Amino acid sequence: MIFLSPPHMSGNEQKYIDEVFKSNYIAPIGEFINRFEDSIKEYTKTPNALALINATSAIHLALRILGIKQGDKVAVSTFTFIGSISPVLYQNAEPIFIDSDESWNMSPELLKQAIKENDIKAVIVTHLYGQMAKIEEIAEICKENNIYLIEDSAESLGASYKGKQSGTFGDFGVYSFNGNKILTTSGGGMLVSENKEWIDEAKFLSTQAKEPYAWYEHETYGYNYRMSNVLAAIGVAQMEVLKDRVEKRREIFEWYNEFLDEEFMPEIEQSYGNRWLTTLTFKNKDPFKIMEALKEKEIESRPLWKPMHLQPLFKNAKSYVDGFSENLFKKGICLPSGTTLTKEDVKMICEVINEN
Repeated sequence: MIFLSPPHMSGNEQKYIDEVFKSNYIAPIGEFINRFEDSIKEYTKTPNALALINATSAIHLALRILGIKQGDKVAVSTFTFIGSISPVLYQNAEPIFIDSDESWNMSPELLKQAIKENDIKAVIVTHLYGQMAKIEEIAEICKENNIYLIEDSAESLGASYKGKQSGTFGDFGVYSFNGNKILTTSGGGMLVSENKEWIDEAKFLSTQAKEPYAWYEHETYGYNYRMSNVLAAIGVAQMEVLKDRVEKRREIFEWYNEFLDEEFMPEIEQSYGNRWLTTLTFKNKDPFKIMEALKEKEIESRPLWKPMHLQPLFKNAKSYVDGFSENLFKKGICLPSGTTLTKEDVKMICEVINEN
């Protein structure tokens, strides 16, 4: 079976887990949590990082710290996974969906239109499939309108724009270490920010908002969102090979590009994507028939994201769309991109596609 994006261990994960067990610090405290956070800070050149149970919890904490509350409007990418949107609902706020442009990511022009017509408090922009959105332009729009910016970089650790890492342009950045990501701890996330007070507050809220007393004292409510030392140990080992993983994913993309004559997700000028997944739209083929043909050969594939504004949950939500992401969903596919793939594997996958 060829999986879409399976975990790929570096070799040091078990060694570090053994060290955790020897120390008996298997809870959300310990040396490897600090080391994992430090490795993210060093890699992204961000001064503050907080390891959490997943990226969704990280977005939730960011929204709460920024004061997003019931009735507030938050502009979000429509072409994304629901984990980007659910935290808006946790805060009883209102998501306003923004369509993609030719980058496949959030359209700055449609964002401008939404801001003109709504009192938007924050923007959550997704860097989709490991490719940078037009983040410089979006960040400038937010700055001009005094709007907070959260980067959903769940899929884009290792991607950059003008040499600056994904997740470091906004007020907060968020990374995911889910089982299918380019770097995995089986499950987990990271919240980063230039603002130390915000990260300190996020840490307080992520540990049940316990006041500094000998007993449990609570002046507000918090969450059980902290990562365990065990998972952090896996993360430390994974970070040691992140550069290699990004280079291999980009090489896999080039192989697909060699064997297929289709429309691949673009890489915007002056950006460097991690190519977490190789994604494309077909010129004439039906992606769902292709997926069936691949499945018969025990090759996993997946449709592109179904836009959030088309989801039954959001049927009454406001959206600024022009059909771009809907067209991507109808014509597109995610192809196997795991870093253990060989060129022969990719060639075989492409032969199945070209024959159907």
